[in-house]
Amino acid sequence: MNTSPADFAARLRARQRIIGYWVVLDNPVGTERLAGLGYDYVCVDAQHGLLDYKGTLGAMTAIDARGTAAGMVRVPANDGFWIGQALDAGARGVIVPLVNSAEEAAAAVGYCRYPPAGVRSYGPMRSGLRVGPTPADANEQVACIVMIETAQALANTAEICATDGLDGVYIGPSDLTIALGGRTSTDTSVAEKFDAALAKVAEEARTAGIAAGIHCPDGATAAKRLAQGFTFATVSSDLVHLEQAAAAHLRDATA
Repeated sequence: MNTSPADFAARLRARQRIIGYWVVLDNPVGTERLAGLGYDYVCVDAQHGLLDYKGTLGAMTAIDARGTAAGMVRVPANDGFWIGQALDAGARGVIVPLVNSAEEAAAAVGYCRYPPAGVRSYGPMRSGLRVGPTPADANEQVACIVMIETAQALANTAEICATDGLDGVYIGPSDLTIALGGRTSTDTSVAEKFDAALAKVAEEARTAGIAAGIHCPDGATAAKRLAQGFTFATVSSDLVHLEQAAAAHLRDATA
């Protein structure tokens, strides 16, 4: 499914079909195994995940050890420190949460790029071993993706997608469902509004010529979203699958 991790940003920008996996556990050995399964990328969740910077660094190293998937990080916030730290650790792209406007999207882009294209501080640490290493090359090889997960972001999607240098947008379905009036992150009473929001984001990303991604609870949903016009999708997470597999085996053993 995947090609070289060095091609990840170029494939994303070309709106090729890309499928990824989500990691929330501080488990480098487990992450290394997941990175060799054939996913195009493995994204480490530094916003809601159960790992600190050392865990993120260990995960990036583990992903690179397999040499097939691109390592990405969902950073804690739209902040130059968090974005720079993730990229210095070797991430080939960042997913930036809670971006509500084109101005905020432009700031995220700037944090991802070295001057003159942006304001990223030069201190590549381990990233220079695999990304770049020159600033200009690193700018080309790093993807900047911002999340559409609030009512304000949904209203401003066209302007966000048109942001110069932005590589993609990514829907956080749980927060977006709540933003649309859902009582829970999976409230089906807002399903019609939610589906309309997905169609809007996918179409406006297509019009702007950038990638459109979404988090999915399973592979079947990922296939459905890709068929609906999204260009990349992430499947579930290591913690969810660990619990699901253990529960299924317990059911089988006690049936």
